[in-house]
Amino acid sequence: MQHLDHPLSRALLSAAYGAAGILHVTRADIFLRIMPPWVPFPRETVIATGLCEMAGAIGLMIPRTRRLAGVMLALYALCVWPANVQHAINDLGTDTGLGWWYHVPRLLAQPLIIWWALHAGGVTDWPFRPRRPQR
Repeated sequence: MQHLDHPLSRALLSAAYGAAGILHVTRADIFLRIMPPWVPFPRETVIATGLCEMAGAIGLMIPRTRRLAGVMLALYALCVWPANVQHAINDLGTDTGLGWWYHVPRLLAQPLIIWWALHAGGVTDWPFRPRRPQR
């Protein structure tokens, strides 16, 4: 199955993951507050996730590694979902945190982010795949 090339989708996602990765590495303290308590070595985990985001961003831009980067970024987005849930739980119980207006769309967008990584990596063209003529 041949997949279409998605340079804009890939560039946007690569930029987003690259920026997030830089933030995770340079401002780990921001992300420590949303780490679930069961995650070991929280600071090191935040920095490692930032490095993974940067590697994925670079990998999306290299044709030879694009597909693998798309799959790994999709798995990454799945793995960090618990931190997003923890962030919502922490914030929604206070008056100082972000409200429902942020957390509900963010949590609901996670499947879209997973799909976007697969799409940008050329793993799937759904729902943009051209239809085959019926015989």
